[in-house]
Amino acid sequence: MIFATRYFIAYVLDLILGDPEFFYHPVRVIGKLISFLEKKLYNFKNKKLTGGILVFLVLTITFGVSYILAISKITEIFFLYTTLATKCLADEGKKIYEILKSNDIERAKKEVSYLVSRDTGRMDEQQVIRSVVETIAENSVDGVIAPMFFAIIGSFFTWNEVSLALPFAMTYKAINTMDSMLGYKNEKYIDFGMIGAKVDDVANFLPARIAGGVIIPIGAFILRMDYKNTWRIFLRDRLNHGSPNSGHGEAAFAGALGLQFGGKTSYFGKIYDKPTIGDKKRDFILDDIKNARKLLYISSGIGLIVFLILSQLIKVVL
Repeated sequence: MIFATRYFIAYVLDLILGDPEFFYHPVRVIGKLISFLEKKLYNFKNKKLTGGILVFLVLTITFGVSYILAISKITEIFFLYTTLATKCLADEGKKIYEILKSNDIERAKKEVSYLVSRDTGRMDEQQVIRSVVETIAENSVDGVIAPMFFAIIGSFFTWNEVSLALPFAMTYKAINTMDSMLGYKNEKYIDFGMIGAKVDDVANFLPARIAGGVIIPIGAFILRMDYKNTWRIFLRDRLNHGSPNSGHGEAAFAGALGLQFGGKTSYFGKIYDKPTIGDKKRDFILDDIKNARKLLYISSGIGLIVFLILSQLIKVVL
């Protein structure tokens, strides 16, 4: 079975299964490993060094275990599916959409608090919707396009006749998980999490730009959204973000949906005036969540097609 077929099956499994509650997701295992190593390494004096050791150990262990899992094509397909998060991300949006539709704003704010680090207690409906749409936009890259990118890159390499697609994709997930757990610029993690954050910046550099500049605009065109505005806002606002990569996907989404992200946001009781992304043509409405989910799904499909076609063309040339 060629890799393109195996990866297509993995993609379909994600669309069908998502993140079922009965399954202990590999990212949770990676998170447990990070927490364990943090407890062992954090109290040493040179936190940049020990943070770097943590990064090395997490990536080495993840790559090694994933390589063993990739020996069997069945387990390779299954665990490749777990590196994708299209349905999981879309389902989170749908859940909050249904709650808001029933006018239960308090429950909606509670659900949003599981998705974002910003304060949710005083949010109104528009702020809840904005948080959900921004989350879908940002995670369209690190939850979908970037794992695809690294799986396809890994598929060009083998070790003892075992494809490195799964080790590459799962190691990316480990990088992303480390950044989400340790990549804060606060007193606790400014040094200890520095190397992990830098590795995440490097890993997302190409996927973010491919997603924001190519895949999402094509998705907007297919969905008859404002694809010209998608490119315009992407080129203008993609760097209006604290992260060097996160703004690319958000800018493309904001342009396609005709919305403005950013602005005043509360974190841990303090208001921050974040740079804005997109033009404020109108206020957020409930259907923006539905449209963001549609753009997420179509972009994931386009990403799959683009990467698989390019990989086959490159293999023919090589």
